[in-house]
Amino acid sequence: MLKIGYIGLGLMGKSIARNILKAGFPLVVHNRSRAAVDELVAEGALAAQSAAEVAEQVDVVFTNLPDSPDVEKVVLGKGGIMDTAKSGLVYIDNSTIKPVTARAIAGQLAEKGVFALDAPVSGGDIGAKNGTLTIMVGGDASALEKVMPVLLAMGKTVTHVGAAGAGQVAKAANQIMVAAQMVAMGELLIFSQKAGVDPKKVVDAIKGGAAQCWTLDVKPPRLFAGNRGPGFKAHMQAKDLNIVLETAREYGVPLPATAGNAQLFSAMLQMGMGELDNSGVLAVIEALAGVKLNE
Repeated sequence: MLKIGYIGLGLMGKSIARNILKAGFPLVVHNRSRAAVDELVAEGALAAQSAAEVAEQVDVVFTNLPDSPDVEKVVLGKGGIMDTAKSGLVYIDNSTIKPVTARAIAGQLAEKGVFALDAPVSGGDIGAKNGTLTIMVGGDASALEKVMPVLLAMGKTVTHVGAAGAGQVAKAANQIMVAAQMVAMGELLIFSQKAGVDPKKVVDAIKGGAAQCWTLDVKPPRLFAGNRGPGFKAHMQAKDLNIVLETAREYGVPLPATAGNAQLFSAMLQMGMGELDNSGVLAVIEALAGVKLNE
């Protein structure tokens, strides 16, 4: 059985690592803060003191980190994966980073005979906990085939999109749609309420028709209950939209709606709400409209 390493045990990473462990794979974990490591060690994982220490013990090593510079440091920096990676190792990145960074990392790892798969995920903390994530993969097809049993322990849909960086392009496309849905939901809820109609009944009326989407199925009950906790944190949504816009500029693609949505998430951060769920962008619409949901 493949021995797995997992580096980065945040809101999503810890749940993903736990599902890999539950599937029976031997697991070595490392994280900047110790609490999550201790939690998984109590469940049967082994702890490592550095990314290099993880890589030297395993057949497959994952990272799940906040942004492109973090991934570069953990993979290529001192004490990183590159220091101890052996030929044949499969490196899988569950982070959402710039496609150009994913391609550069894959190129450097290939020089050591290491296969790199960029495999960002979608489905939020619920999908991570339940092992139902959607996983979009860029990189070598044979490496993907080797690690497919591991990926199926954490997700229900695994799609090979193309060569290195293709998974990150797909995730950026995903975040274009996610942001649009979150903003549109916030607008329709506040629009309904300010027009004197119960937004709960509006959601019931429209979610079975052309407006149906994951966001409208999952998020309104949480918002109506006053729950704006993550989920997927707003500051991560804002970071992902910056990746989208930077990549769009590289390829000369105009994204006017996404640019506007990015401004709304930026405003949310300036309002001190970066730790809330991305559906909390509703608060920006509330502030502009002068009304709060359920009031």
